[in-house]
Amino acid sequence: MAPRSFWKGYLKLSLVTCPVQMSPATSDREKIKFHTLNRATGHRLVTQMVDAETGEPVEEDEEVKGYERGENEYVLLDDAEIEAVALESTRTINIETFVPKDSISWIWYDRPHYLKPDDPVGEEAFSVIRDAMAATEMVGISRLVMYRRERAVMLEPRDKGIVLWTLRYGDEVRDPANYFGSIGEDEVDKDLLSLGTYLVKEKTGRWDEKSLNDPVQDRLQDLINAKLKGRKPVKQAKEEEPERPANVVSILDALRKSVETESKGKTKRR
Repeated sequence: MAPRSFWKGYLKLSLVTCPVQMSPATSDREKIKFHTLNRATGHRLVTQMVDAETGEPVEEDEEVKGYERGENEYVLLDDAEIEAVALESTRTINIETFVPKDSISWIWYDRPHYLKPDDPVGEEAFSVIRDAMAATEMVGISRLVMYRRERAVMLEPRDKGIVLWTLRYGDEVRDPANYFGSIGEDEVDKDLLSLGTYLVKEKTGRWDEKSLNDPVQDRLQDLINAKLKGRKPVKQAKEEEPERPANVVSILDALRKSVETESKGKTKRR
């Protein structure tokens, strides 16, 4: 059964409008979650906002947002004032422009959501917008209020529907030059590149979504089951971290040995 939508509104392109509904494309509900308890009583603990100076609890209706303008100086803003500067419409995805699909780097992608028609009447208009993007290999760009913030979103056709990605803000993505700028620009030796390319080809295979399983969740479930049955949990052996080599290792020798190992393994598999 498809999950319930968490957003309903309209998809608009020029004069073409259709009702749509949106659901998160990912979920963490299946993950094992824990509550924090009082070890002595076994009761759950709750969090409470307290005044940093007096230590007194603060009721929710007394909480207010504050922008720090100096030491212990704040500009106070309530929720109504913050919401007033958002988009006038929070229920219309008005596609403002289209850009080539590969012009937006994956690093800007934030959260994916599934977008689909909300009724049979709007299916034709929805399909036209979806298929037009697919035929031109373009993605749509719009703005939308989601998770209480206005943000840019990208619409990408996928199968019979559309995936809507929230995009990261400009100040959230760090400049790679600050991290990669110190790496040397010398070209890699051709012999080294040839051996490295061989290893890549030997280890090339088909992508399998099953490789995305979370072994930690499985081990946590085993731990919980063991405790429920009164058994002693089996301790997992920790993998030792590789030691940092004390001497300079010949990359060429290491690559040659790797290629030799891969070749032998390939012969055995045959």
